[in-house]
Amino acid sequence: MKLRDRIIIAVVLIALLGFTLSGTLVHLLTEAWWFDAVDFASVFWTRITWQILLWVGGFVLYAAFLGGNYAIAQHFTRHRRFEFLEGTEFEPYSRGLVRVVAVFLIFTISLGAATVAYDSWEVFLKYLNQSQFAIADPIYNQDVGFYIFQLPLYETLQDWLLSLFVWGLAIAVAIYLLKGQFRGRYDWKHFFTGQAKTHISILMAAIAVTVAIGFLLDRYELLLNADGVVFGAGYTDVHARIFADWVMAGLSIVLAGSFIFSIWQNSLTFPIVGLGIYLVALVLLTSVYPSFQQKIVVEPNELEKERPYIAHNIEFTQKAYDLPNVERRDFPAASDIDRQTLDDNETTIRNIRLWDYRPLLSTYRQLQEIRLYYRFNDVDIDRYTLDGNYRQVMLSPRELVYEQVPAEAQTWVNQRLKYTHGYGLVMSPVNQITPDGLPEFFIRDIPPVSTVDLEIEEPAIYYGERTNTYIFTNTDTPEFDYPRSNENAFTFYEGDGGVSVGSLGRRLAYAYDRADLNLLISGYFNENSKILYHRNIRDRVARVAPFLRLDNDPYMTVIGGQQYWIVDAYTVSDRYPYSKPLLQSNNVGAILEGGNIEAIVRGNANYIRNSVKVVVDAFNGDMRFFVMDETDPVLETYRKIFPSLFIPKDEIPADVKDHFRYPLDLFTIQAQIYLAYHMSDPQNFYNQEDLWRFPTEAYEGNQRLMEPYYLIMELPEEEGEEFVLILPFTPVNKDNMIAWMAARSDGEDYGRLLLYEFPKQKVIYGPSQIEARIDQNPTISQQLTLWSQEGSRVIRGDLLVIPIEESLLYVEPVYLRAEQGELPELKRVIVAYDKEVVMAENLERSLALLFGEQAEEQQPAPAAVTRPQIPENIAQLTNSVLEKYQQAQEARRQNNWTEYGRYMQEFEQLLNQLRQSQNNGNEEE
Repeated sequence: MKLRDRIIIAVVLIALLGFTLSGTLVHLLTEAWWFDAVDFASVFWTRITWQILLWVGGFVLYAAFLGGNYAIAQHFTRHRRFEFLEGTEFEPYSRGLVRVVAVFLIFTISLGAATVAYDSWEVFLKYLNQSQFAIADPIYNQDVGFYIFQLPLYETLQDWLLSLFVWGLAIAVAIYLLKGQFRGRYDWKHFFTGQAKTHISILMAAIAVTVAIGFLLDRYELLLNADGVVFGAGYTDVHARIFADWVMAGLSIVLAGSFIFSIWQNSLTFPIVGLGIYLVALVLLTSVYPSFQQKIVVEPNELEKERPYIAHNIEFTQKAYDLPNVERRDFPAASDIDRQTLDDNETTIRNIRLWDYRPLLSTYRQLQEIRLYYRFNDVDIDRYTLDGNYRQVMLSPRELVYEQVPAEAQTWVNQRLKYTHGYGLVMSPVNQITPDGLPEFFIRDIPPVSTVDLEIEEPAIYYGERTNTYIFTNTDTPEFDYPRSNENAFTFYEGDGGVSVGSLGRRLAYAYDRADLNLLISGYFNENSKILYHRNIRDRVARVAPFLRLDNDPYMTVIGGQQYWIVDAYTVSDRYPYSKPLLQSNNVGAILEGGNIEAIVRGNANYIRNSVKVVVDAFNGDMRFFVMDETDPVLETYRKIFPSLFIPKDEIPADVKDHFRYPLDLFTIQAQIYLAYHMSDPQNFYNQEDLWRFPTEAYEGNQRLMEPYYLIMELPEEEGEEFVLILPFTPVNKDNMIAWMAARSDGEDYGRLLLYEFPKQKVIYGPSQIEARIDQNPTISQQLTLWSQEGSRVIRGDLLVIPIEESLLYVEPVYLRAEQGELPELKRVIVAYDKEVVMAENLERSLALLFGEQAEEQQPAPAAVTRPQIPENIAQLTNSVLEKYQQAQEARRQNNWTEYGRYMQEFEQLLNQLRQSQNNGNEEE
């Protein structure tokens, strides 16, 4: 081939490679701009630098080694021709064809190895910045950090090298075969000799040494073994498999020596015999011997033999899930609630959650989405001090979902420049209802109207759970801000979020990266324009910290008039010795149905800490990674790797910390593990004598596992109400309750777990038993059946078990929804206590039926909505009440839920004024 032709081919190949890589390079450039805009450039460059170094190093090492073996094999057979095309018209091209195939194969294998190295950046960095757990495993006395930070790197390198030597051997053998190096020898003992034999013997010896290292590393993997009576090394592992690994490692070294020794021999007898002995030993030592010991020694005496290893499993599983510090207390479950008890626990009673998040979400959507393009994604639960009272509330941010914009309005300008953000949120107390069975709003409408001392100063939501599109701000056209009755309000973004696209070069880069030509040809852009992307908060956080697992339920808070998302982040590992993975625990499938917990513990994770909370500004997109667990060695390692990423715990602002809550997903995981691992005695654990499970409850006709729930209450033996997350437990195959667990969220007690155990000699009704008693109550069941026959759908909400001092109260709300409607109304509240079950219009009335009326009936404060003009006398007031009710019903018939909600708020206020006027009149008389 002429030099000119070679140059042309080289130029074409370089051009093709450049075009192939151009998308990646441009994307890396735009990502670098984005990381710089969010003030995490050092995080990006730390990660990308190591990824590039490992990619280049892996590619060069593989290419050099494989290319070297190809060159050596060619050199050793330089006097031979390739025989596979002999006698054909393609024989002259055989050498060139082999060269092209070899280069392609070496390039492809090296590219794959480089990709593996690229993806291993975290393994390398964790090894270089490892931390100590100060907990030694019971078999090898290695710190747990060895298994989490060191062993993964050793295994990665061993796999990488084994693959390298195997591919090198394959390429060398292929060349020798194609050149007939193994043909024409005397017999099988001498079927190749000389330099080729030396080459292959060295490669075989290298493979044997690498396999020996693998056996030595496999000894440690036994502590992560899932095949025994418990997770981790058992009796057979310790007394048979560890011995087998040592012997096989030694035999692998001997086999490697036999390959080297055979270089100076005229035959292959020695390595072939050695390989045969090796394979026989492999079968006997790794399969036959452990099976024999398991059958003969362990199974007849399993509890005795496995006792210490069961103890190891219990101890290390509890530590891995942060359960050793669960404080266990007795709970007598007395039946001594009276009216005075309720009055003494007024804050707890006032914060009993009557609104189930599922029907409430439907109600929010019907009454407060306002426009088609707004969407409430879910309902969050938090607590605030409002008007001096500590209140549990439910709230939902109003996000903009562009896909719901009418099809005729779905233009590029509307998608990228106009419909850019959601607006505000709704908030309601967990326990208050209007006379028509709807939630009473603390915050509602657009712009937000607040009836409490909590105002939203910046309601625009540019970053959220449904913001999956990129947009442009600060262009020459204003953005749609919010709808008004006659015309829409417009705005220009005044936040700090986004990446500048003011220059032609930047617009060109983003146009190529986003495949968006309009970015170049649109006339709306100016020097101040910005692009906002990675706006989905989970994606946004994961871009910065992909090594953290994120909670499935980010929640919105209002702090200082601004809206912030709080995302719980977890450090996890699947390398904690002797700790049972969640995905292998009992009945785990059931707890994965309600939420995607599997996304947190994927890969059989068996260690978890909620070490980080991420606060994301819904307006600016700013992210702050706050450290919650300073003692977590995994987080300590990440803090060494990325020193500028995390904010120390003592620098968390107090108003932000006030809204941190114990994560529901973490609590569910810990509770699932605790079902079995509350048993600390190996014999009890082996016999599963006291195995627990999650209670079941009925929801819309189906049995489902009870979910943990938040509650403001005063814990037994504690002072003052606090925000806790609780869940009852029942024994396996029984429905009575055995205990309940609480996770504390307030102040210095944040993160403490408490377990309250019921007396074992006393039967405490569980949720499903209370459900059965409700069904057996003729008055209640008759009423529920009657509603169902009248065209309404009865929805029974969560059955809540409410601890009151040393007793239990059971509360279940009942909702009605029209068969063709989407507006559930809270119509009744069922309360069960001791042997009694009652149902009334509201919680106060149900409690009054059980315990008598309050000494002084407190009227709820009127809602601070736009006040209608107050008539001067009762007659006028009565007419206004009737008129407002008729207006509400007319709006309801027209499915105008926004007006309906407003009219009902005004109706309720007028009704309260009427009652007050009547009371004043009675007092004057």
